[in-house]
Amino acid sequence: MRAGRNVSMRRSAAGLLALGLLAAGCGGSGGSGGDGTVTIRYSWWGDASRAKLINETVDLFEKKHPKIKVKTDFLEYADFWKKFATQSAGGGAPDVFQNSAAFLREYGDKNVLLDLNSQVEAGKLNMEGFRAGLEKAGEIDGKLLAVPVGGNTFSLIYNVEEFEKAGIEPEKGWTWDDYQAGIEKISKKGGIKGAASNAGVMYFYDLLLRQQGKAFFTEDGKLGFAKSDLKKWWSDNYADVRNGTLISQKKADQAAPKSTMSSDLVASEFSWDNFIVRWSAETDTEMALAPIPTTDGKKTGQYYSSLMLSGYARTEHPAEVAQFIDFMVHEPEVGKVMGYNRGVLATEAQYEAYRPEGPDKLVAEYEEEVTDLIEPMTPHPAGTSVAEAAFLRIWGDVAHGKSSVDEGVDQFFSEAEQALGS
Repeated sequence: MRAGRNVSMRRSAAGLLALGLLAAGCGGSGGSGGDGTVTIRYSWWGDASRAKLINETVDLFEKKHPKIKVKTDFLEYADFWKKFATQSAGGGAPDVFQNSAAFLREYGDKNVLLDLNSQVEAGKLNMEGFRAGLEKAGEIDGKLLAVPVGGNTFSLIYNVEEFEKAGIEPEKGWTWDDYQAGIEKISKKGGIKGAASNAGVMYFYDLLLRQQGKAFFTEDGKLGFAKSDLKKWWSDNYADVRNGTLISQKKADQAAPKSTMSSDLVASEFSWDNFIVRWSAETDTEMALAPIPTTDGKKTGQYYSSLMLSGYARTEHPAEVAQFIDFMVHEPEVGKVMGYNRGVLATEAQYEAYRPEGPDKLVAEYEEEVTDLIEPMTPHPAGTSVAEAAFLRIWGDVAHGKSSVDEGVDQFFSEAEQALGS
């Protein structure tokens, strides 16, 4: 890690509050120097490997823009958003930060996000040359609240050797029955479990609902499923945890922050396709990607999502923020450095500049394979982040046996409906 970078992994709750109050006194900006040099703050979530790559791209930016200095900071996903909530509430959010669709409307409605349209008009930010319509990914109600740096879709990441030994052929059109039979066969052999329990992952459950003509959220921002739907889902998963088909929540927690896949505890796990890049770096086990199993042999419910960069509405340096974002999404050298760490590169210039190898090549090939399965994404309403966190936390309590399925479902609906204002 480059000396002088403000890199932090975890802080206590008191430390987060203190940092938020300190940042509030700075007005959300790193300030300006007497020689005209401007300093902006840039934060994201991820692991140390992502931080190394991002800091390399920051070095490239500073060499091209010597009058703009960038202070960097990162945390794991959940800790990042806890810290961001404190910072934004205190008026001291970073000038530019990593974002996703789940938080656009929530923080957009709170006027935390910078509308970048004026910077596009001023020529500081180019919104042309994006792939697959991603230039629209960060637009909410006519405002440009984020710019994508990479795109991805959901997948099954699996252990090649274990699947081959079990005779499982994960391919387009395979069904949940096919998948269930396969993971049961692996688990019954003893040792490695057939799969992780992803029952608390909102995005994964959303795909299953979409296969049934529903969705996690409706177009008007309500929950798009009934208590009976969730009771069946969590009951089935809890039964598989108890009978040993799925890994126990205790062992999954012990593996954190690594995944159960990269810890070689399971033979498969559902996640965003680009996660195979990180997980492959954490183990020598050969992994591959497969489409989501289906109910009818056709509809997977998959959609294309993206990681994005947003600016802080109260930044003192909106032009410099726009220049920074523009560089990060269009500069070919940035694409060569980042690869598919944050998903397949969002702009044509970076996509063409990078030649994927290893796990990155698997991601590129997978997305080409499932292009015809991709559907439009349901917009995420304000309150999504609270609902997502509650879904994961409450399933964890159910999986640990701290709550019954019925109690967990009732608690989730209560918390989610309150968060969504319904």
